[in-house]
Amino acid sequence: MPIYNFSAGPAVLPKEVLQQAAAEMLDWQGSGMSVMEMSHRGKEFMSILAAAQHDFRELLGVPDNYKLLFMQGGAIAENAIVPLNLLGRNGRAQPATSDYINTGSWSTKSLKEARRYGNVNVAASSEESHFAQIPERDSWQLSKDPAYVHVCTNETIDGVEYQFTPDVAAETNGAPLVADMSSHILSRVVDVSRYGVIYGGAQKNIGPAGLTLVVVREDLLGHALPACPSAFNWKIVADNDSMYNTPPTYAIYIAGLVFQWLKKQGGVAAMEQRNIAKAALLYDYLDSTGFYRTKIASNCRSRMNVPFFLADEALNEAFLAGAKETGLLQLKGHKSVGGMRASIYNAMPLAGVQALVDYMKEFEKQHG
Repeated sequence: MPIYNFSAGPAVLPKEVLQQAAAEMLDWQGSGMSVMEMSHRGKEFMSILAAAQHDFRELLGVPDNYKLLFMQGGAIAENAIVPLNLLGRNGRAQPATSDYINTGSWSTKSLKEARRYGNVNVAASSEESHFAQIPERDSWQLSKDPAYVHVCTNETIDGVEYQFTPDVAAETNGAPLVADMSSHILSRVVDVSRYGVIYGGAQKNIGPAGLTLVVVREDLLGHALPACPSAFNWKIVADNDSMYNTPPTYAIYIAGLVFQWLKKQGGVAAMEQRNIAKAALLYDYLDSTGFYRTKIASNCRSRMNVPFFLADEALNEAFLAGAKETGLLQLKGHKSVGGMRASIYNAMPLAGVQALVDYMKEFEKQHG
């Protein structure tokens, strides 16, 4: 029986990647060492790092005037690292102001953390709708001169995803757009040049927990507040090619294998078409039945994280138990939202989504 893991993160990895990592666990390419045992400054790991950097830049189409940083602490740490690096931009008086668009649980965490370092203007929020949509762009009340504008382009818990790239510079005196893309990075084509900063934890579409990727435009380096720790100062990290402190070496190695796998699949554009097909299969079924329901507005449904609910929630435990017996794992929704959640990242095959839909249909037949 095939097993399909719908975990929101740490999430499913491509089978081929895990097989290669297993084969190289004790001896990486004749070096006599596991990657976990290598010096991070040795020639073996330096070649792994260089390949991962090159492949990621190629996959996402990162322009030459952007730095790629491999960091630690996850996106939650970046919630603090972003203001620590950008609130001093252009010599702003302290405490400076940043603008946040609140579209779900992770946006809420981000703006709360930012308030520790400066003023936060919540320029728009969908909290009143229980984060079932993204506020219409013409409703955003942006500051005239914020240090930056922050969005979370895919809300892992709430299941909303931006299907557009916000244009904020004209209204904000050129403030950079900062995006937390943790749960959909490399799942769709992105015009990096329209963002000042893109960041994300690796444990959704890239690799194991422990690695954080930051893509930052070069002119946004060198503006850190004096209180910013050196290891979190983007300019210091960039100047040291992500080697200021010991990086998460094994996580970078696995990420590099994932990048190679993505290139073999045809790259991000090809993967986006697969993700559209997978999401459509699941949402089309949800829209066809009253036994299950989804609360998310149709124009901003996430392709990666699909929360849904049984009309009769007394059946939740039976649904989850039956799913586990069928080989469909980790479908329970986040505790703050309830219900179910299917995370269908890049490594989830169409067959996995089809197996879920087939099970949902059978469960409805038995209990509807």
